[in-house]
Amino acid sequence: MPVSSPTPPVSTEEEAHLTLEYLLRRMRFKSDFPALGTSITRIQALSGSESESLHTLCDEILKDVALTQKLLRVVNTAHYRRAGTDPISTVSRAVSLIGLAGVRNLALSLMLLEHMEDKVHAQQLKVEFLRTVMAGTLASELSHQPREAEEAFLGALFRNLGRLLVAFYLPEDAEQIRALTSGEAESGERLTDAQASHKVLGVNHEQLAGHVGKSWGLPDGLLACMRSPEGRVPTRSLAARPERLWWLASMANQMAQTMLDTEPVQLGDALNDIARTYGAALDVTSGEVSQAAGRARKRLTELTQALNLNVPARSPGERLLDTYYVDAPNSGQGEGPSPDALGLGDDSGTLAPELPPPAVDTASILSNGIQDITNSLVESFRLNDVLQMILETMLRALHCRRVIFCLRDARTGQLTGRLGLGEGADAVSALFKVPLVLRPGDTPDLFSAVCLKQVDTLIADASAPNIVNRLPTWFRDRVQAPTFLLLPLVMKRAGQPDMVLGLIYADKGQVDSLQISDKELSLLRTLRNQAVMAFRQAASG
Repeated sequence: MPVSSPTPPVSTEEEAHLTLEYLLRRMRFKSDFPALGTSITRIQALSGSESESLHTLCDEILKDVALTQKLLRVVNTAHYRRAGTDPISTVSRAVSLIGLAGVRNLALSLMLLEHMEDKVHAQQLKVEFLRTVMAGTLASELSHQPREAEEAFLGALFRNLGRLLVAFYLPEDAEQIRALTSGEAESGERLTDAQASHKVLGVNHEQLAGHVGKSWGLPDGLLACMRSPEGRVPTRSLAARPERLWWLASMANQMAQTMLDTEPVQLGDALNDIARTYGAALDVTSGEVSQAAGRARKRLTELTQALNLNVPARSPGERLLDTYYVDAPNSGQGEGPSPDALGLGDDSGTLAPELPPPAVDTASILSNGIQDITNSLVESFRLNDVLQMILETMLRALHCRRVIFCLRDARTGQLTGRLGLGEGADAVSALFKVPLVLRPGDTPDLFSAVCLKQVDTLIADASAPNIVNRLPTWFRDRVQAPTFLLLPLVMKRAGQPDMVLGLIYADKGQVDSLQISDKELSLLRTLRNQAVMAFRQAASG
């Protein structure tokens, strides 16, 4: 009788890979996990020119109305808005004030919150979210240069991706890990996070985060920062070395965990110990660490207020907020505002903040957008940024399907699509070809006629017999919008005929759904005129 050969043992590496695949399959059963990965990939993978990145980022954020509302709430907090300035009402304006990377990082943080709604495990998820954002904020505050601050924030934030994913998608496993790290397990043993997560999951949090990050297409530099560096903290300065970001992420995460675990009266000494450990490598002093902790706590408190994110009084998460003390290492400065005064005392609800529904007052959104653009025009501005703000304001105010900006091509004498926001806007904008110079005897199509007559036009039903025959073939066959608005841009020229400079197009998906009052039309014309003004200033500058 033949003897069967023994099954070869599975290697540790293979076992880890199998565990990772199993965990990912479990996560994919929740429909928002693939959506989260897709959104993060699109926002993180911005490349090309700065203007193209602005367009891509804004378009991605604007697809999610709730995310847009949250982001605008946060950028209007004291940390981001300069004193005495008008409220920021467009994502595009936010980018111009706090930078592309700043808005990207803020959007990624809020996206993690957006996808993690769970009533049963709400409080633990709040703690994980706040701890994660605190780590990113501390890394940013301890950075020496603005560019390093943005990279450090993202590296420290995503160092916690595995913890967040397990907390939300595998809550029972997360509870076991928490018990092992806190010493509350039946065995009484107290393990590090890496040891506990490996014991429960078969892989540790960072291995899981790295595998997910790679599947999402995160860049190599970020993936490297998501892994804790090995060995002891260097005793020489890491200035201008890539490893600096890795150790900065480690320090920030250790500080965040320490702030979460330590009583306020003992926190000063604990942070001083961390400062001594990392001080030489990262060129930071105990004083700088103390001040960074205070600033980070204020920023996180503003974030929770802006999002109506309730944190129960006397809970671990409250230790991360600027509630009872201004600067944690300096205890005994007085209690400060109460949790109720800050709106943080309610323990009900879910992790997702209960925000009011998005504003539907079209006139208010248009007016705020006009103010944003006015503020931009009195500063040094980029023409594309202003046009982006105009399109964004119209898209949000009118709840359009898409908005397209067309510009005159001096060589061909026609308007061509240059910029768009909304559903399939890039592909649709490429179709726009509106002739402005006609041969004798030619009959202009509807778009050409509107531009040549310089008449603002709203088409309620594009399928009406008197309309459909006048539509250009490219629009009738490819765009097929049932209702749309046309706003020509006209440049007045002294001693010469007026010149049609461009065209703003907006549409919706149902017949007669694009209804505009006289007041709203007046505001839309102001927006259009701001575009003309921006071209004038750009030409004279």
